[in-house]
Amino acid sequence: MPAPSLNAVDCSDLVIDRIGHGGVTRAVDGVTFSIPPGELLCVAGPTGSGKSTLVTALAGMGDSTLKVAGGRAQVCGVNIRRPGRKLRVLTALTGYVAQGAGASLPPRLTVGEVISEPVTTREKKVNTKALAIRVASLLDELHLPLGAASKFPYELSAGMRQRVAIARAFMLEPRVLIADEPLANLDLEVRPVVFDAITRRRTENDMAALLVTNDSAFIRELDAEAVMLRAGHVVARGVGRNLVWAPNAEADSQR
Repeated sequence: MPAPSLNAVDCSDLVIDRIGHGGVTRAVDGVTFSIPPGELLCVAGPTGSGKSTLVTALAGMGDSTLKVAGGRAQVCGVNIRRPGRKLRVLTALTGYVAQGAGASLPPRLTVGEVISEPVTTREKKVNTKALAIRVASLLDELHLPLGAASKFPYELSAGMRQRVAIARAFMLEPRVLIADEPLANLDLEVRPVVFDAITRRRTENDMAALLVTNDSAFIRELDAEAVMLRAGHVVARGVGRNLVWAPNAEADSQR
């Protein structure tokens, strides 16, 4: 059994299969990277490249259609291949924003209840006053009106719902943020709000972040290292525009 990694995220030759009606598809094949505490990595690539499969598995949110078939990966010291009882620990230490999270918020819960979910699903007894203050703080930080707490998701705009999903991911002050297209449906003037919220946690709390985005301007703004996936393989990595391509990968991408 491997020793717990000091990195927030550690992947070595990771292989993930998707199991469907048509059989088994290799979605992620031999991916290796690490993210130290406080650092950030962006994952980019075309549709079907394995980005969402990768981050879903790392967040411990996979279902029976996902199988870690090879290699190893640890998030906050938890082996995602066989998390066992530590899955609950993993999901507490990891803030997760799924692809399309804003559009799939629980429709029967108020916004305040949605943001509180990471606490209320874990704790039998909750200090409701402290919880309300925490929700209000997150709403304010993400430039959402305090009155939004009593509204239902369908009463908010798509961009506001996306920020609610991000607020929920921040609720437990995670050690790692794993977000799949966190900028989806966000207006340009709101993007710096999300950027600042991520940066502050990285600086003050040593939160690491793994973000799926094809927005090259956002990657440059974050001054982040990026890995490019294609057909489940890492074909390039680097910072900003300075990507170093794997042999033949850049030529293949220009065909």
